[in-house]
Amino acid sequence: MSVSPVHIIGGGLAGSEAAWQLAQAGVPVVLHEMRPLRRTDAHQTDHLAELVCSNSFRSDDAEYNAVGVLHAELRQAGSLIFQAADTHQVPAGGALAVDRDGFSAAVTEAINAHPLITVERGEITGLPPAEWEDVIIATGPLTSEPLAEAIRALTGEESLAFF
Repeated sequence: MSVSPVHIIGGGLAGSEAAWQLAQAGVPVVLHEMRPLRRTDAHQTDHLAELVCSNSFRSDDAEYNAVGVLHAELRQAGSLIFQAADTHQVPAGGALAVDRDGFSAAVTEAINAHPLITVERGEITGLPPAEWEDVIIATGPLTSEPLAEAIRALTGEESLAFF
């Protein structure tokens, strides 16, 4: 029995982690990332999970900080993002900060090497086609305008916010 792939739109932190977790559970994934074919003003590379605003994941203190507790839970869940972050950590006091290039290169390499993940480079400009049975839209503040407009039209929202 063949399982239909889950299509994930967006190769940032959320999209890369979702692809990894699904593939590790035996589910085939098609990860759609628009870069490098469609660039943004903030990104410098074509790597997945490229950090553009900060190299910090904030506090890594699992004893006294809720963010640190989430970090610990993600590590226990086999998070690719936190495997790469731990490998490429740089000094930052109690925060988890990473070497941006090494971090995103490691995530990209792991995703590309996974036998159940296919990365398709190209911009998704509208809502997913009906033949995609399962879809995760994991785009953030750098979503291309055509896709953002399609989401706005579907939801009836005048503007979208990303956190």
